[in-house]
Amino acid sequence: MNYMRRRVVAGRYELRNASLVDLIGAAWNIHVDDVIGGPEWLDNKRFDVSIPVPQSSTTEQLRSILQSMLVDRFHLAVHNTTRNVPVFAMTVDNKALAAKAVTETPQESEDSGCRQPPGPSAALVVFECRNLTLAKLAEGLPRMRATGYLFNYRVVDRTGLDGPRTFTVKWTPRDSWSPRAPSAETISIFDAFEKQLGLKLALGSVAEPAIAVDKVGNQPTANLPGVSAAAQAALRFEVAAIKPSLSPPPCSSVSIEPGGRVRIVMTLKGMIQEAWGDIDTNRVLGGPKNMESTCYEVLAKAPVEEGFGAGWDGPVWNGLDVDSMRNMLRILLTERFKLVAHMDQRAALGYVLTSARPKLRGSDPSRRPGCGPWLPDDGKDPRIQNPVASSLLTCHNVTMAQFASALYGAFHEASPVVDETGLKGRYDFSIHFTPPGAFEDLSRPTAGDVAPEPNGAISVSDALSGQLGLRLRSRRMPASVLVIDSVDETPTGN
Repeated sequence: MNYMRRRVVAGRYELRNASLVDLIGAAWNIHVDDVIGGPEWLDNKRFDVSIPVPQSSTTEQLRSILQSMLVDRFHLAVHNTTRNVPVFAMTVDNKALAAKAVTETPQESEDSGCRQPPGPSAALVVFECRNLTLAKLAEGLPRMRATGYLFNYRVVDRTGLDGPRTFTVKWTPRDSWSPRAPSAETISIFDAFEKQLGLKLALGSVAEPAIAVDKVGNQPTANLPGVSAAAQAALRFEVAAIKPSLSPPPCSSVSIEPGGRVRIVMTLKGMIQEAWGDIDTNRVLGGPKNMESTCYEVLAKAPVEEGFGAGWDGPVWNGLDVDSMRNMLRILLTERFKLVAHMDQRAALGYVLTSARPKLRGSDPSRRPGCGPWLPDDGKDPRIQNPVASSLLTCHNVTMAQFASALYGAFHEASPVVDETGLKGRYDFSIHFTPPGAFEDLSRPTAGDVAPEPNGAISVSDALSGQLGLRLRSRRMPASVLVIDSVDETPTGN
């Protein structure tokens, strides 16, 4: 995966597999989407960076050092600006109802926050909130079983109602995996806020800080003699034990606890897939037939990175870089199962993108080309009306070849997609569809082979045809696979 990894170790600030957008975002402490302008390669070229830093460097000092490196080595010139980002704005819709339903909390009240009372209907979520400002409600709402409505947008309070408040609100939860047919009890979060609280949730925008790229060189100046970009070290587990697990197949779990304690429960084939970057099972060829018949448990201790706390920090989990863990697992499999494998190109299932009746418009050439889960240009997110089609892909200033490449991740079997549309030029557009795994579940016949009721599920193929006028057909084509040359069926002793 194209994720930047960073760490401070042995007096060096290292950033691996980083695009210039990643480096600029890290240097100015902004999200990569807030880096605007610049040439097309800014997202594509990747670098390994290693900078000597004082052992006691603070986060602010590391950012300043990285900024200086980008200016010196890439001749980067930027300026501060802002960009409008989509948010759900919470406003007053009915003043009289809001005044009655969202009451001010007496000053002597000490309880604060929202809780779910015991015993409500499973069809509704109920929150009783006391001594809570609406600004705090807006901040916490995405975590209150509301992601099926709000998706990845944050909520901002624009009600103008200050001070702590007391209120109760309830709505019907929804998500893309368990669509519910509307019933008399169904109430969306939007209707709930309007009818119960006199408040309104609607997509709007807010200006946030951004960095605009004015100038940048496409190659860094040469490294000083004796200095080279840091390559990832072939780290090993400090301690590792492998034993058959009591769990029967199927089994697939990875846990990284604080302090670098790693627990993996997988079959031999599963561990091989994980060690090579969670490669798809159809891309692993060769090996004995019983590679999936026994679950193994790996208990290991790995060195952790400096400067990371508990939880997730990008690709770092409780201080351990996930790719580093996978490299350690690969070495362990090589030593204990005598694994020998290599990457190769073999014929595999792929897809060809062709043109039918294209519904595409020309692009805005001022935008840096790219695709992501961004709000469409019309300011309307189609997932709000149809949450089952929960995958959203918006592209700016892209060629059809670039779009085909962006579709690679749209298929759970990680199949390649090639462009044969014959369409030239660059385009702006959006597409939304149901993730393939969810689409298969939602399209599966019910008991008695009765076709499922219409539920809003949209396949990738139907989305391309109906929304963009493009067609997708399957074809076998060369793809990267992992070939197992030899491997022992059981590991050597601990």
